[in-house]
Amino acid sequence: MEHIFSVQTVAFTVLGYPMSWIELIGTVFNLWCVWLVARNKILNWPIGLIGVVVFGIMFWQIRLYADLFEQMYFFVTGVWGWWVWAHPRTKAVEDVSGQLAISRLSLRSIVGYGAGIVAATAVVTWAMSHLHLWLPSLFPEAASFALLDSLTTVMSFAAQFMLVRRQLENWVLWIFVDVIGIGLYWAKDVRLVSLLYVVFLGLAINGLIRWTREYRARRVLSHIGE
Repeated sequence: MEHIFSVQTVAFTVLGYPMSWIELIGTVFNLWCVWLVARNKILNWPIGLIGVVVFGIMFWQIRLYADLFEQMYFFVTGVWGWWVWAHPRTKAVEDVSGQLAISRLSLRSIVGYGAGIVAATAVVTWAMSHLHLWLPSLFPEAASFALLDSLTTVMSFAAQFMLVRRQLENWVLWIFVDVIGIGLYWAKDVRLVSLLYVVFLGLAINGLIRWTREYRARRVLSHIGE
């Protein structure tokens, strides 16, 4: 079993590219998760928990350390999100299924998120660039693409937090993350993950459209009910 979760264990080769089992399994579960999120399905959370564990192991092996910590965060927020979606605090924030309803961010919150992302990216980039010096036994080599990796990680943290709270703007951040991720993972030679992010980008755009429609429909219904 341990051998299967090595990036060196090849499942098959496609056009000369050796596809590892860990990349394949992680890709399938994460793709399934995002497909479910775009459709506003609560099942996305347990499926996503499996995907982040597999990708976390892979990112440690290919030295994308910020992405490794990102998967740890996704695991914790995945458990939290599963609970929050299933247990809205009040009837006012429920949708027709009795789950947490979609909401929007205020302008003040958007500015706050933006400033926080810039500041946190600077800190995380510095930390990731020094991990191999602080903990050489765990991180034997310097981080790759520390700035871009840290930026996508911080944006993913913010987007995931918004997703748990079912805030529409999470999809805007995911679109930025996906665009950067396509190039980053291709450069790191995990090309199925890069192609996965192309699909993620399409799903994020679709999610933004679907959630916007659902948000507007709920607003119309709430006005009719007043």
